[in-house]
Amino acid sequence: MAEKPQHQPLLYFKHQKGDLLINQLPISQLIHRVGQTPFFAYDRSVIEAKVSELRQAFGPDISLHYAIKSNPMPALVDYITPLVDGLDVASGKELTVALNSGINPEKVSFAGPAKQVNELLMAIASGITINIESETELKRIISLCENHQYKANIALRINPNFDLKSSGMKMAGGPQQFGIDAEQVDTIAELLKHPSLNVNGLHIFTGSQNLQAHAIIEAHKHILELAIQIAEQLQLKLQHLNIGGGLGIPYFPGETSIELEPIAANLKRLLAEYQTQLNNTEIILELGRFLVGESGVFVSKVVDVKQSRDHTFIITDGGLHHHLAASGNFGQVIRKNYPVKIANKMDQNDSIKADIVGPLCTPLDILAKNMTFPDVEIGDLVAVFQSGAYGYTASPKDFLSHPYPLEVLI
Repeated sequence: MAEKPQHQPLLYFKHQKGDLLINQLPISQLIHRVGQTPFFAYDRSVIEAKVSELRQAFGPDISLHYAIKSNPMPALVDYITPLVDGLDVASGKELTVALNSGINPEKVSFAGPAKQVNELLMAIASGITINIESETELKRIISLCENHQYKANIALRINPNFDLKSSGMKMAGGPQQFGIDAEQVDTIAELLKHPSLNVNGLHIFTGSQNLQAHAIIEAHKHILELAIQIAEQLQLKLQHLNIGGGLGIPYFPGETSIELEPIAANLKRLLAEYQTQLNNTEIILELGRFLVGESGVFVSKVVDVKQSRDHTFIITDGGLHHHLAASGNFGQVIRKNYPVKIANKMDQNDSIKADIVGPLCTPLDILAKNMTFPDVEIGDLVAVFQSGAYGYTASPKDFLSHPYPLEVLI
């Protein structure tokens, strides 16, 4: 039986006379406006809706930060900056994008296990917060401050002894390249007293792409307990506590959106319980995929429809080199289909079973496998939904030297 998405890829997208609408703009008009296929289109109204959804659930006591690594398109970052409370970067280039948005540098943080010396100096001179990943990195920062008469704003990234259960990607617990092991923080206690350092917080990130509210709830409990323990151990006054994100979005058949209400209620209860210890501490949710993932659509054009024995192949001008995640080659163990539709035939019934493949000379170049579609013709448009995060910049665009896709914010 052909695989069909069981969740609703059109939760935020409608269609008109068969044409997919992206922020009310018909796909047949948008393709002329963009000027080429393939392209990624990001819908501003969806991003705004996701921010509103979080604000309504968590209220004013929780700060929302956007993790630029999920989608660093400058226009998108400029758009989302006034909607959130801060930005998080993972490279010097992302830092430049963040600062170009006009944000107050005090609302920017920088994480990553191999920050280069020039990146550290950029961060120190900019006045942002650096999330410390190791003792070596901490010593480098002290040396840079001494050499240039700067003072650095830092936070400690802690690798706890627990992880985020049911997460698509675990980033804590056990040995990790990320952060300082919780049991090793005593080894840097003296370094933290250096006059060139302003230690203003902790960063405890446990995992990503989680759709289970109970797992997030359990992680938040352990994170707050550990943060209080470390703050007391090191005699730190926590200006902020970044508890990461972990909130996922549904990509595959059978997946449903995560419930925010129980997570928010539990976090409110925990903050009331630890009010004394966390008094005046800013609690930060750092989110990327949840904010922008559902806003994006990857659009390519059908260039051939081919029969090979008893199988139909819909061949497009876009493929894994543009959207590695949708091809199943970005961390999937067993390949599953993203939600895919024929963007100019949204009102037509499915009539054929086919694979949608790209232009590359590799059998890995698959955008949809054994899915059903309306009768497809050359020139039709293929839309891959849930494409707003880890799409364009997470893909090997130079593989086989085909033209790059474009990105547009609508």
